[in-house]
Amino acid sequence: MTKAEIIAEISSKTGIEKVDVQETVEAFFKVVKSSMVGGENVYVRGFGSFVVKKRAKKTARNISKNTAIIIPEHFVPSFKPAKTFVEKVRTGNKTTAKASK
Repeated sequence: MTKAEIIAEISSKTGIEKVDVQETVEAFFKVVKSSMVGGENVYVRGFGSFVVKKRAKKTARNISKNTAIIIPEHFVPSFKPAKTFVEKVRTGNKTTAKASK
């Protein structure tokens, strides 16, 4: 599902104009991004957490040149779904599982 499809579905379910829904969705993503850039985690109860994870400094190999390179410590965005959300996906996704078998 794309962002445009999400906007269209929210608009049809709520009766709110697509333009207003798009502004709201864009604002939500902008707030999440700016919070995470600032080092803050974002928690949405019942859905999940957008968290900033720290990756430690490590040594890696450049296979083509056969040299060692050092990757400095850095931060990456991550999403951790809520337990209730994981359970709903696990139990509600039975039609897709049958189709792929």
